Amino acid sequence: MDRYAVFIDGGYAKKIPDQFSGKRVSYLKFSQCPDVAKGQERLRTYYYDCPPYTSSPPTADERTRKAHFDRFVAKLDSESRFQVRLGRLARHSNGLNPPEYEQKMVDILLAVDLVQLSVQHQIQRAVLLANDSDFVPAIQVAKNAGVVVELYHLVFPKPHTELKSACDDCMVIDEAMVNAIAL
Repeated sequence: MDRYAVFIDGGYAKKIPDQFSGKRVSYLKFSQCPDVAKGQERLRTYYYDCPPYTSSPPTADERTRKAHFDRFVAKLDSESRFQVRLGRLARHSNGLNPPEYEQKMVDILLAVDLVQLSVQHQIQRAVLLANDSDFVPAIQVAKNAGVVVELYHLVFPKPHTELKSACDDCMVIDEAMVNAIAL
C-alpha cells in the first residue's frame, strides 16, 4: 500500500499566518487535504518544535507562553496519527538585549524520522513543510531509498535553493490552500 508521512517544521509553519492576514491553519487539515494526500494513506504527521524558553524561576509571561504551548501540543497529540517531537530552546545572551534564542535538536529529529521511515520502506512519499537546507542529506537518503520527497513552502521566507533542488517536487502554499486548511 502506498503511504505518505508529513513532516512539519513548526518554527517555519508558524509563519503562515503572517502571510495570510493572520489566518491560523490546521496541520491535520493540511496533512489530509487532497493536494497533499493524493489518494494515499497517511501513515502519520510529525510536528517538530520546541517549547518556549523559561528561566528559573519562570516569569509570569514565560509561564503563560509555556501553558499556551502545552495546550497546543496536547491538541496536536490528540489528533489522529499525529506525533509531536520536541527539542529545546537555548538562550544566548552574548550581551544582546533582547537575548537571542536558538532551537536545538529540532532539525535532527525531523531528519532522523525521515531517514528511518524511508529506509525501512514504511512510506513511499514524504511531504515536507520547511525551508531549511539542513534537511538536504536526509532527503538524499530518503530519495535513495525510493521515497518521493515533496516540499511545501511559503513565498517568503523562500526555501533554501539547495532544499528546493534536493526535493522531487516543490509546491507553494497559496491563499487557496490556506483557505482550505484554515481553522
